[in-house]
Amino acid sequence: MKIIHTVGKRKTATARATLRPGTGIIRINSKLLMTIPSDLPKAKIKEPLLLAGDIAKTVDIKINVKGGGTNTQAEAARLAIAKALAEHNKDLKKTFMEYDRTFLVADVRRKEPSKPNRQGKARAKIQKSYRW
Repeated sequence: MKIIHTVGKRKTATARATLRPGTGIIRINSKLLMTIPSDLPKAKIKEPLLLAGDIAKTVDIKINVKGGGTNTQAEAARLAIAKALAEHNKDLKKTFMEYDRTFLVADVRRKEPSKPNRQGKARAKIQKSYRW
């Protein structure tokens, strides 16, 4: 079996995943998945592993994540894991697409840049004062 490299992106977070034969160990930035303190990001990352079932127990996945916040990093890691598992086992691609399209297709939405003279807001209209 070959080693598989994939990339997952969400907003400004980028996750690079490396999948190789193993015993089901998942490391994120050199830390085991079980040691991540917050439950929601951990659940997001585990989702493709749960759908993969026994296939996830036959591979080791190493993920490096940079940029963004904790939730964004979790979504980027989730995308990278799902892409790697789908490339490893072609049957999983259909399973992931039926369950949730965002497992294999990146969400391209970004934060809109703020405009000048709006006090940090991106879209809010400037309040007009007609009486001086």
